[in-house]
Amino acid sequence: MVRAFPLLTLALLVAACSKAPPPPKPVETEVPAELRASAAAPAITPAGAAIGTPMKDRVATLGLLNKRNNIAQDLSMKPGETKRVGDVIVALKACERTAPWEMPRQTGAFVQIWVREGREGTGFGKVFSGWLFRESPSLNVVEHPIYDVWVKDCTMRFPGEEGTTAPATGSPAAAAKPRSVPSATPTASPRAAPEPAENDATA
Repeated sequence: MVRAFPLLTLALLVAACSKAPPPPKPVETEVPAELRASAAAPAITPAGAAIGTPMKDRVATLGLLNKRNNIAQDLSMKPGETKRVGDVIVALKACERTAPWEMPRQTGAFVQIWVREGREGTGFGKVFSGWLFRESPSLNVVEHPIYDVWVKDCTMRFPGEEGTTAPATGSPAAAAKPRSVPSATPTASPRAAPEPAENDATA
């Protein structure tokens, strides 16, 4: 028991010293010239996209995960925009969510992804091109051993939502909240307060 104590202390000290700080998140860099034309292609316009906020003014929030170091970060992008983060290039072509009066609720984005080929490689290979849906993550999956991309939100408005706050997420509760807030918090009528004074004046 006497000898075990110094060994345990030494093991604890080694373990404490070996805990290195987590690596910093990759920063956005310039998209390679050979991919600019393809990545910057015009955003697609799905059927029904004419309702609500124009496609060019919508903002999608995408999650990007590096499975190797377990670092996740958010990318805020507009349709037609392309961003490079480390060895990954993400292009957003469109984002869409269902109107408050439509069911079921869906929030999706058309995304294209390129990943640098090889540790020392300079070329990028396309690993995904298609729609990703927040409520149905298994419908379309980015199948890559290191990187994962998913949809978190598509910020846009529909007719009738102009005077309300845009929902923070694509969840049914958040989508329904702006339409129910005005009726749930009625304001007092300005004519209700003077009535007692008018009655007193006529009495």
